[in-house]
Order: sequence, then C-alpha cells, then structure tokens
Amino acid sequence: MFRPIRRKKRMISEKDAKKLLLHEKRAVLAVNGDDGYPFAFPINYFYEPESEKIYFHGAKAGHKVDALKKDDKVCFTVYGNEKHEEGDWAPYLQSVVIFGRCHLIEDSGITEAKVRELAEKYYPTKEEIDAEIAADIKAVQLYEITIEHMSGKQIHEK
Repeated sequence: MFRPIRRKKRMISEKDAKKLLLHEKRAVLAVNGDDGYPFAFPINYFYEPESEKIYFHGAKAGHKVDALKKDDKVCFTVYGNEKHEEGDWAPYLQSVVIFGRCHLIEDSGITEAKVRELAEKYYPTKEEIDAEIAADIKAVQLYEITIEHMSGKQIHEK
C-alpha cells in the first residue's frame, strides 16, 4: 500500500526515525484541502512513543479542521538532526515521513493532559504552562495522528 524508500542506502533505522520524531520540535503536516489541492502547514507537535501517536493542537475551526472532517488521511514530515563531518561543507540531514490518520479529540480531559505534555516540550517552566493553559484551553482543539506507515532517511546535501 505504501511505497518503500527507493534509495535503500539512505534509509535510517526505525529506532533513529523515532528518535528524530521525539527530539525535533517542528513538522509539516499535509492534508487533502479544498478542491483537491494539498494543504501543508508547519506545526509544533509531540510524539508519544508508548502509543506511537503524534499530537498537536490548533484552532477549532478553519481550513485544517474542514479538511480533516472530509478526509482524515495525512502526511506528516519532520526533518533535522543536521550535522557536518569535518572538512565537508555540505550537511547531513535526516527526515521522517509518516502517513496516517488524524482525528480531533473531543474529550476535554484528554485535551488538557495532552496539551500539557505538548507544552512541556516547548515552554521553559511549569508556571508558564499553567498560565497558558488556564488562559486558552477552552479555545484549543487537540489532534491525534495514528501512524500507518513511517520511513526515515538521511541525505547528504551535496
């Protein structure tokens, strides 16, 4: 159903792909948008290794919500872990591409708990997290991606 990586030499292990998911902070999510056009946008997220789910939050209305209500299939891409080898100007870069299904979480208790976990990845203190959640949690929509296929690779940008 999903295409394998064409250049097998560039493939990274599943363990390394999950490590990249766990540690990077930004991703690009693509949904099937209006009139058959893809709609891709950057998001902050967190990966939960135990359940192998990806969580992010956003508004309760808009293009993303409308698209996901029509079609829950998504493509989620993370890239990073850039490094240079001595004497080489061109970096090595890893990426993970995930195909999955995304749905809206309706339970406010789950939403607050997962948003708190998400905030812990980005905010420097518990106090800032608490203040942000107290101020805005009612306007937050939580999204959950169930991973159906994952592949990772490393490229040398030369």
